Amino acid sequence: MTSWPAMTIDQAHAILTAPGSRFETEDLVIRGVPTTVWKNAPPTLRDMVTNGRAFPDREFIVHETDRVTFEAFHRAVAVLAERLAADGIGKGDRVALIMRNLPEWPVAFFAAVSLGAIVTPLNAWWTGQELHYGLTDSGSRIVITDPERLERIAEHLKDCPDLECVYVCREDDPYDDPRVRRLESVIGAPNTWADLPDRPLPTMPLAPDDDATIFYTSGTTGTPKGALGTHRTMTSNVLTSGAALARAFLRRGQTPPAPDPSAPQRVTLLVVPMFHVTGCSATLGPALNNGGKLVLMRKWDALEGMKLIERERVTNTGGVPTIAWQLIEHPQRADFDLSSIDGITYGGAPSAPELVRRIKEVWPNASAGNGWGMTETSATFTNNNSDDYVHRPDSCGPAPAVGEMKIMTVEAPHRELPVGEVGELWAKGPMVVKGYWNKPEATAQTFIDGWVKTGDLARLDEEGFCFIIDRAKDMLIRGGENIYCIEVENVLYDHPAVMDAALVGIPHKTLGEEPAAVVTLKEGAHATEQELRAFVADRLAAFKVPVRVAFWHETLPRNANGKIMKSDLKAVFAGDAAA
Repeated sequence: MTSWPAMTIDQAHAILTAPGSRFETEDLVIRGVPTTVWKNAPPTLRDMVTNGRAFPDREFIVHETDRVTFEAFHRAVAVLAERLAADGIGKGDRVALIMRNLPEWPVAFFAAVSLGAIVTPLNAWWTGQELHYGLTDSGSRIVITDPERLERIAEHLKDCPDLECVYVCREDDPYDDPRVRRLESVIGAPNTWADLPDRPLPTMPLAPDDDATIFYTSGTTGTPKGALGTHRTMTSNVLTSGAALARAFLRRGQTPPAPDPSAPQRVTLLVVPMFHVTGCSATLGPALNNGGKLVLMRKWDALEGMKLIERERVTNTGGVPTIAWQLIEHPQRADFDLSSIDGITYGGAPSAPELVRRIKEVWPNASAGNGWGMTETSATFTNNNSDDYVHRPDSCGPAPAVGEMKIMTVEAPHRELPVGEVGELWAKGPMVVKGYWNKPEATAQTFIDGWVKTGDLARLDEEGFCFIIDRAKDMLIRGGENIYCIEVENVLYDHPAVMDAALVGIPHKTLGEEPAAVVTLKEGAHATEQELRAFVADRLAAFKVPVRVAFWHETLPRNANGKIMKSDLKAVFAGDAAA
């Protein structure tokens, strides 16, 4: 039996990227910065629409009673693009997309971006005031939305001077604003898209480094910033994820399988919103390009999720670790045939090493995977999967073959730190966005010579595997002692009763702040505050032990990025500030 690993990460990447290979790379100068890119990535997002049409009869999107084939999707994209062009939309114009996960979402996205427009997906959970900010900050000329979001922005439309037209889907009631039109009048309902005329896609010249998207940051601190991405930043994900899977085979001493168009279709239960880069760039894009199926849910519910996994023969799901835990721990899991699952991937939150073991226990043939990324890296940057994940369950993985990572001092003047030391993670690659929309000062502070300063505290090991320690701005300092939240959270995750955990700071007059934890217990499990504090005390220094543990009786609140909204949790301890 071949010992593991059969080769180093660098050796695996050298084989994967060899001339003539699927994952061949080339070196380009992009905006004055030498950059390694995937040579065979789709040049533009419009090319991905064309590539998807190679699977005309396959189902692409399933949502409740809607079932949309790749051919029907292509026709809807082309017809809507034709209408948007007639509305005067062209290269560089901003088109905002405000909608929950519906089949109309990807049609609107790819129709606009195929024209050379800059698509601005806004957070569908934002308030009307927040959506108004996104519309005016981006200068969007057209909005494509759903009834709930239309109601939310209605009072703000008069204060959006650049806005010329609003297309709303699934809305039968008339609207008294002449700028509001029904999307169905252009493309009809999803189950009728196959009957639309066969129109060509736009022919506007597009280049890989043309502007394509503005995704707004999570906004956990301060006003959200619009991350300006290009076609290349998103199309890079098509090969990045595939290369990570191929790397796993090489690390085991096996030859990665060649792409097989006749292989069974990959089916993903998409439980994260498409308005976030994970849903759009890391999931929607590769599925479209490679002929995969996306099964949509209105809102995550473990029981409904299991019904869909059984019915649609879902092969992959995930999002955040909590989803995996809820499937594993659900008391009715045995009532459903979930054997089609062969992959569970997640990110956006720490995961307990026990989760890897439980996934293999429930799905022996499935591969668990974790990753790290951010809006500024167009979703997943690192991938940790297969045996690498088993051996390093607390790592988010190494950089991809086209990426680089380094650890720098947090304070200027910045200098690179050696292997094993903790500092700020910097990342570079073709998936890193150009900068922030209309914010030159913020861009200059965050993007340096092609590198993005991530704001994450991390370390790299000898082979380049990254270990996220904490958000630099969220790290607690108790009486001069640094407490990395993720370290304490990982210990709490190790407790058999804990499903979700977050550490926050309670203000303290003399110490500055003290750690407090909020946890969600697994269904049917029991643990007391004293028990959990003692559990941490047995494993970490006394100053890291939470002074309070509060119990949250549902999934901890998360933003669209899957990151726990710690600002919301701090309110639990609002009366606990100590003297």
